[in-house]
Amino acid sequence: MNDASRVIEVNGLSLIFPTSDGDVHALQDIDLTINRGDFVSFIGPSGCGKTTLLRVIADLEQATGGSIEVNGMSPEEARLARAYGYVFQAASLYPWRTIASNVALPLEIMGLKAEEIRSRVEQNLALVELAGFGKKYPWQLSGGMQQRASIARALAVEPDLLLMDEPFGALDEIVRDHLNEQLLKLWAKTNKTVVFVTHSIPEAVFLSNRIVVMSPRPGRIHEIIDSDLPVERDLSIRETQSFLQLANRVRDGLRAGHGYDEVS
Repeated sequence: MNDASRVIEVNGLSLIFPTSDGDVHALQDIDLTINRGDFVSFIGPSGCGKTTLLRVIADLEQATGGSIEVNGMSPEEARLARAYGYVFQAASLYPWRTIASNVALPLEIMGLKAEEIRSRVEQNLALVELAGFGKKYPWQLSGGMQQRASIARALAVEPDLLLMDEPFGALDEIVRDHLNEQLLKLWAKTNKTVVFVTHSIPEAVFLSNRIVVMSPRPGRIHEIIDSDLPVERDLSIRETQSFLQLANRVRDGLRAGHGYDEVS
């Protein structure tokens, strides 16, 4: 029987991609439990399988070995039940649709009534501090605002689980820091379970209550680090000794996994 506190349960998971040059072992022997309300970051060098693992959770890739459950269901069942929202590296907004109609798109596909769609769009745009921008088009917004609209779209389906694949990686450092703070506030407001992929040690440490350090291909979990930082935090915490010690522990884990040179 599934423990209600467990949102994701992964046991012995492996994924092999067949290619013309031979099999590629993308993931191997992954064991991981993510509990309700966790903010978990996957960090590791390029090619370690962190995005692939996120895509397996989302049923965008299928494991070739082991087992995985999302809310007590298979990833496919969870996808069909709209149990999660997914935020990609790029905002992926349709340029011919307004911001409001981009956020509304999955709700239209779900067949919700117009009033319910309008209410959810307004609520989630306000949640990501984009109230009043619904009539704008994507090209009229900055990159950071577009990503916030993408987050609003993912939240509009009211999922318990939010999957985020390096959503701020292409943004400049100032915007990225601001969105990190906003995302923490959003997490506190909504109590969603968040799984977040990043290359950045400071970002992983600042955002997460658990950090999954992955080693290079075949992708394995080298270490899972629990954060002892306070739940309520702002960017000033990055200057504290506790933050620096935690960042050093993540860095040491990446070094031990032989992938540190590619991680900032």
